Amino acid sequence: MTKNDSLFGPEGWTPERLGSLAGKTYLITGANAGAGFEAARILLSKNAKVVMLNRSAEKSAAAIETLKEEFGADADVSFIRMDLAVLDSVRDAAREVLEKESRIDALICNAAIAQVPTRKLTVDGFESQLGTNHYGHFLLCGMLFDRIEASRGRIVVVASLGYNLGLKTIQFDDMNWENRYGANTAYSQSKLAQMMFAYELQDRLAAAGRTAVQVYVCHPGSSATSLITTSGSRMMRAIWWLMTKTPMVQTAEKGAYPEVMCATEEALPEQRALYGPTGRMEAVGPVGRGTLNPHAHDKEVMVKLWDVSEQATGFEWEI
Repeated sequence: MTKNDSLFGPEGWTPERLGSLAGKTYLITGANAGAGFEAARILLSKNAKVVMLNRSAEKSAAAIETLKEEFGADADVSFIRMDLAVLDSVRDAAREVLEKESRIDALICNAAIAQVPTRKLTVDGFESQLGTNHYGHFLLCGMLFDRIEASRGRIVVVASLGYNLGLKTIQFDDMNWENRYGANTAYSQSKLAQMMFAYELQDRLAAAGRTAVQVYVCHPGSSATSLITTSGSRMMRAIWWLMTKTPMVQTAEKGAYPEVMCATEEALPEQRALYGPTGRMEAVGPVGRGTLNPHAHDKEVMVKLWDVSEQATGFEWEI
């Protein structure tokens, strides 16, 4: 018996569990391809409103066109330009969201870059994977939090099993990897940082008695998305291409199930958890509750990371 059986049966969570989502609004970062795009498809199929927060206007227009071809011209899907690697872009996008959207039922932090082969810095001076995956989302969640809380909504952080690799902690003395940069170790730290942000946010909300917002962490498992082909090295792209031909990699649509589940499912038992595939190596298979290793919620590290993140982004959460 897997962990999953007691939650959603042997087939795990699937979109068939969803009823109508009419009247609900979902924000998804990085929604013009891969799991983010498939999440948008699933939500639109249930009559939700979807707002994409993407870097590329051209790719977003193409994605919206594809979705409207599938669901009709009245499908409520739109796009706001946002580059997570540029904090000013995140601020502008968040302000635009607040102007246009009266409710946010879930903010799905899906966008990421991975396995960047050579060390790069964002315009704000952060190592690119940490800056994009963690700091950009930290600021976005902070700026939109009050609207999410007023909507009794959710924050969904899309993590990665990569949090179990690398240092398994935050390298505070060299956040930008000026020494010993490795594409995988830097990526692992960025995804661990995202998880720690979510778990620390859970703790702070609980301590403040603010229960309107639920915060969930999930991962897509090993899914055939464009993540590695977008930012990985030539060797990583070749290895990944070979892996996609094996049973160890599932479709992008199945990779979207955990984030849609965390954004919508009423029966999730616990927030301090990691949701995703529960099959072989928890990389593929039925979606449910997976294994969460304790280094992902080391309290001392989480608190320090929160302080560092507020300082780095110039945004102070009022919780």
